[in-house]
Amino acid sequence: MKNFRIIKQSKLSQARLGVITTAHGKIQTPFFMPDATRAAVKGLSMNDLKMLGLPAMVINTYHLYLQPGIDLMKKSQGAHHFMNWPKPLLSDSGGYQVYSLIHKNSSFGKITDEKVIFKSPLDGSRHEFTPEKSIQIQFDLGADMIVCLDDCPPNSLSAEKMRLSIKRTVSWAKRCRQEYDRQIRKRNLDNNKPMLFGVIQGGTDLAMRKWCAEELIKISSPGGQGFDGYGYGARPVDGDGKFLAAVLQHTAEQIPADKLRFGLGIGLPEDIARCARMGWDMFDCVIPTREGRHGKLFFWKTNSKSNFLNSQNFYNTINITNAKFKQDLSPINEHSNIPELREHSKAYLHHLLKIQESLGYRLASLNNLEFYLDLMKKIRQAIDNDKL
Repeated sequence: MKNFRIIKQSKLSQARLGVITTAHGKIQTPFFMPDATRAAVKGLSMNDLKMLGLPAMVINTYHLYLQPGIDLMKKSQGAHHFMNWPKPLLSDSGGYQVYSLIHKNSSFGKITDEKVIFKSPLDGSRHEFTPEKSIQIQFDLGADMIVCLDDCPPNSLSAEKMRLSIKRTVSWAKRCRQEYDRQIRKRNLDNNKPMLFGVIQGGTDLAMRKWCAEELIKISSPGGQGFDGYGYGARPVDGDGKFLAAVLQHTAEQIPADKLRFGLGIGLPEDIARCARMGWDMFDCVIPTREGRHGKLFFWKTNSKSNFLNSQNFYNTINITNAKFKQDLSPINEHSNIPELREHSKAYLHHLLKIQESLGYRLASLNNLEFYLDLMKKIRQAIDNDKL
């Protein structure tokens, strides 16, 4: 069974509509996933997320391995049961977190061609991640979509070191593919396979990105099955925070048209719209919930035209903690479908965040996730109408 089916290709750009079929339901593409890093979207219940109509979430292999531990995940029959979440889950490999830890402080571990060795930031205990172990953990989590362990260096890495990093990413992807096939046989999952994603690295060097993609595409199982999709590896911005549009466009062009394109970590609304035009299908980021907890709220501009997504000026943000909202008794969001956001005032949310009340974090996160899910709905409608 083919897990991903393209329904329509835009006449205006490379954007496309599709459907992913998983063991826990179907997902319309393009779509956005918030990060449920430690098996929770901070401050929100599963009922909140179901009420929003959230299609899927991302869980973090590294964090769940460290706490609460994979033994408990096995005992719980996987992350879905542990979280009481009935819809699809994507597990990342844990690579980004491990490498971020080591790149920031080399005393926390080291990376070799065989594995990653690191100390837990929780208690200093020593751990090892191999490509095989990352895949085994993700199977234990029971995710519907899993990601190969990759070497995720900063974009500023020298050309020589970047080449070595890419070779390691490709080598590890081969080992991940082999371990994935072993786990399918071991667990008798021929009719219920999770989707497997490779990750394209190369920093800002277009030739290296192309080479990495070509090598990953060559990898397949003995039965000829390659990866179900490919992700954009490393940060999508440069050292000055400028969006790497040319690199994202080039990377998308290297991915076969019938495969999913996963824009890891892409989270600003204008960047999501731009990447959807390039043909990227999947997005995840902490921005809507993390920024919400710090008081940043996202709103639609009311005078947007029908093709507004083709501009970069289709929404507003406010910082609700600013003094001017202290006595603002207008609704948090009068256009929301969520009663609490229509019934509570901006002054009340300002107050809640000032006193660090968890209800404030919840209301702000609900507002922003509703905006992001509405954004994806509008993007899909624009593609369907050949306006994106």
